[in-house]
Amino acid sequence: MRIAVLVCVVLAVLPLVVQGPYAQGIILVSVYFAILSLAWNALAGYTGQFSLAPAAFAMLGGYTTALLDFYLKVPLFIGIPAAIISTALFGLVLGKLVLRLSGPYLSLTTLAFAEIARVVVGNSHEFTRGDQGMHVATLTDSRLGYYYIFLAALVVVLVLLYAMLRSKLGRFMTAVRDDPVGAESRGINVVRVKMIVFCISCALCGLAGSLYGTFSQLVSPELGLLQQTGLVLSMVVIGGMASLTGSIVGALLVYLGSEWLRSFGNWQVIVFALLVILFARYVPGGLWGLMLDRLKGKRA
Repeated sequence: MRIAVLVCVVLAVLPLVVQGPYAQGIILVSVYFAILSLAWNALAGYTGQFSLAPAAFAMLGGYTTALLDFYLKVPLFIGIPAAIISTALFGLVLGKLVLRLSGPYLSLTTLAFAEIARVVVGNSHEFTRGDQGMHVATLTDSRLGYYYIFLAALVVVLVLLYAMLRSKLGRFMTAVRDDPVGAESRGINVVRVKMIVFCISCALCGLAGSLYGTFSQLVSPELGLLQQTGLVLSMVVIGGMASLTGSIVGALLVYLGSEWLRSFGNWQVIVFALLVILFARYVPGGLWGLMLDRLKGKRA
């Protein structure tokens, strides 16, 4: 946690060194992905539930704020919390259907939900304007101001998850991940724990998507592309499963790397797919786990 706080401090002073709207925009978007990575890692890394819909919930959060703004002129200080609540409710409904499943069935069901949600949004032209997207009001015209808004959201999410992991719920989460049958035999309501964490994860994704929509002033079905979910999974696996610090570091490294590889076309997808395979096979703890192992080795 201390290293995660240190990373946030470095991010806070980074605009003093990295100047220019393009460079600051890249770091800002990497912070957006860091929030998604933390949300997904809470579910997958700490609870053992592999959802393939984080990008879809970010899209739904963005559209909640956009629809309220476009049709009802609801101010953003209401529209952004509404995105958090709506995605948590979506997660509650979906969770009741899928959280009794496990393994590939859960992943496939959430993948199906993500694609259905994206297709429905993309084809509802009269309501969502389809692939053209919807305009969203902005919180500020300053890119630097938005950078610190995203950074503040990242810190809030980090503190929330840290507190959650140190609570009784956090102990239940790791018990469900490590041995769900044993956890249930000890009186832990496994489905209830999964449901709570799933709803929290969905709500955090909705927060990230809503903020991103107000930053770009546009939300479209592209927010929910499976490729976006693939990026989130790559960030967590490369950074470190079951690690808050790993989620943030992985998000920064992978997104900056994807921007560097963008000029090579689809090679970025191939590169990160190969990295995920290699890390999952040879470095299951990710970069952060590898660093901790090296430090322990030196102390020994």
